[in-house]
Amino acid sequence: GPVAETFRVIQAAMTEEYVRSTQGVFQFELSGDGGGTWYIDLKTKGGSAGFGKPPVTADVVMSMSSADFVKMFT
Repeated sequence: GPVAETFRVIQAAMTEEYVRSTQGVFQFELSGDGGGTWYIDLKTKGGSAGFGKPPVTADVVMSMSSADFVKMFT
């Protein structure tokens, strides 16, 4: 779905430089189609993004609809 595709694009766009300059872990609590807990880890070496809880404690937790999440990142 659109949420999974958005996270796939985010993961593909990550660079070590972006992780080094950001140093943050973002957790998203999404409601609606494709919802659930998702994360973007821009702190751990190499970075990662995907479904579920982040591998380390989140610095920021955002709750929103999955539709708003997709709009925010497109």
